[in-house]
Amino acid sequence: MADVTSGITIKRLGNDEAGALIVTTAATVDDGDTLTVTLADYGISSVLGISGFIHTTTDSVIVAEAPETAVSAGVLTVTVGGSTDNKKRAFVIWGE
Repeated sequence: MADVTSGITIKRLGNDEAGALIVTTAATVDDGDTLTVTLADYGISSVLGISGFIHTTTDSVIVAEAPETAVSAGVLTVTVGGSTDNKKRAFVIWGE
């Protein structure tokens, strides 16, 4: 299990009151790896939900993969779910 935060890309979608973050990882991420997002950096004070996806074929086919999450002091920690190593992941985080 490794912290892969330094290798993620985050894009914000939506307006100032509510929106979503699209978080993508490198293709080397393993199940059990973690990443963190400081929510205030993206104008989010409350997480409403998260969906996780794994690329079964690089940059092509994706399927749902449930992550584990925790929020402490405004920092969201995402633990990659599933049972596959060395795959690109994507997460959609909804918040307001």
